[in-house]
Amino acid sequence: MRSFRASAATELTLVIPAFNESSRLGGTLAAVQKRLDQSAIDYRVLVVDDGSVDDTARQTDRFGRRFSTLCQPENRGKGAAVRAGMLSATGSVVAFTDADLPFDLSSLIEGYSWIRRGQCDVVCGARNIDGSSEATSRRLSRRVSSAAFRRIISLMISREITDTQCGLKLFSRDAAQEIFSRTTIDGFAFDVEVVFLARRMGFSVRRIPVQLINERTSSLSLMRHTLPMLADVMRVRLRRYPELASVAGRIHAADEATPRRKAA
Repeated sequence: MRSFRASAATELTLVIPAFNESSRLGGTLAAVQKRLDQSAIDYRVLVVDDGSVDDTARQTDRFGRRFSTLCQPENRGKGAAVRAGMLSATGSVVAFTDADLPFDLSSLIEGYSWIRRGQCDVVCGARNIDGSSEATSRRLSRRVSSAAFRRIISLMISREITDTQCGLKLFSRDAAQEIFSRTTIDGFAFDVEVVFLARRMGFSVRRIPVQLINERTSSLSLMRHTLPMLADVMRVRLRRYPELASVAGRIHAADEATPRRKAA
């Protein structure tokens, strides 16, 4: 097993949280490798093994130097795994997606280009805006629960970014460090906190349509996780986060104040 080691900054780091995903993670990594190798992006893929008891941690071994694994000593939840990966990532753009690769990677590549061109600080995948599509059908129960959750998010967190649970998000390196160093939620509702913090700190956020290409069995259970997720949403809404105002403004001002080399 190849452990994660910090290296020179790259253009893109894709973080993939995984818990007992040995049966499907290999296929996901192969698809990611094939698609990103076709691009001109200097990328790295970081799998965060969230205390798995199967061979999840060894799945990156056969994919070369661009792929590595960060192992958590115990299972703490998807939010904790993503946080660890995002804070360890070395790319100038840092992204995360799910281990079952639910979305076509064209949205990842386009969102990456938006951030690299300075068009925004954060890109959130969205399944409920024009341009999004589904190449596979979603279960009715999940459609209904997702619609209800989006309604709650629109009332309590953000009227614009309501599909917080879409498993594709990208960040500039500065935005990722500022946001994930402040997140506290370890479970599935961590995305809500990420969106909340991004907006409160003044980062420029854009939504990007995604194409759903599969909806395989998820570890998210509507019966077991709905109430804890709603409780986490309430905690985010009521929690006092220190030193949030104008974080993005300070970063951008510092960037503008950095002396630039004059053209020869």
